[in-house]
Amino acid sequence: MKKLFVLLGPTGVGKTELSIRIARKLNSPIISSDSRQLYKNLVIGTAAPTDYDLEQVKHYFIGTLELNDYYSAAQFETDVIALLEDLYQTHDAVLMSGGSMMYIDAVCNGIDELPTIDPSLRADISALYDAEGLEPIRQQLKLLDPVFYNQVDLRNHKRVIHALEICLMTGKPFSSLRTNTRKERPFEIVKIGLQRNRDELYERINRRVDEMIEAGLREEAAEVYPFKHCNSLNTVGYKELFRYFDGDWTWEFAVEKIKQNSRIYSRKQMTWFKKDRTITWFHPDDFRKIMEYIFSGSS
Repeated sequence: MKKLFVLLGPTGVGKTELSIRIARKLNSPIISSDSRQLYKNLVIGTAAPTDYDLEQVKHYFIGTLELNDYYSAAQFETDVIALLEDLYQTHDAVLMSGGSMMYIDAVCNGIDELPTIDPSLRADISALYDAEGLEPIRQQLKLLDPVFYNQVDLRNHKRVIHALEICLMTGKPFSSLRTNTRKERPFEIVKIGLQRNRDELYERINRRVDEMIEAGLREEAAEVYPFKHCNSLNTVGYKELFRYFDGDWTWEFAVEKIKQNSRIYSRKQMTWFKKDRTITWFHPDDFRKIMEYIFSGSS
């Protein structure tokens, strides 16, 4: 059976470098499962593969979207499954690497098919959120789908807004459309998790932010600032610098917030991944053990 190796882990753990080494051993391209590296002009802030990396190994889903393009985990599932069908004509194994939890789950487990949201409806809800905050959206969701209202993290504006969009778009409760049924795949999925101890990971995250600043993150953020309303830029590294550009924060405070929010995101990722008992965990420095697992112990 064909195999999909999934290399995952929190931000800053060291996925990019290791993914290239593994892909070269497998003679495989890399499918990126990073929901922000999909977008053009976000190279520094998303720690996207460098031109050298892209020369070493063929990558998919890197810099393919405009900043104002709509994209979702469901669309990613469709696109990746179609790509894998093509790649498996010439490859026995393919590597997918990234840290976007929903995107990884969509490919591995499938995602419920939900309608595409009408742009005018999305704009109306976005305008309401901008004008009055999340509370009126919460109240509408409570009225239209009390089941999901009682399940969702009511502080997570993305999920609350998306659920209301689905309710209004379909005329049905969002919860009634969620089956959470795992889809069968015609290939074997092998998940390889990368982890470091917390102090080591946090040190790497802090250092990486400093390196991003030195590489020109401020200038990159300034170039995309006109698109700050786009969902693609509701992202750690950019949203903090937008607050700096707006005069809300000092430069030093904005940089510290990038580090802090990156660390918080890494914890969220690990909380999500640790629930998955199918992941086998390694330290990123254990390349030999990882390759032994891939070639002998994964089946």
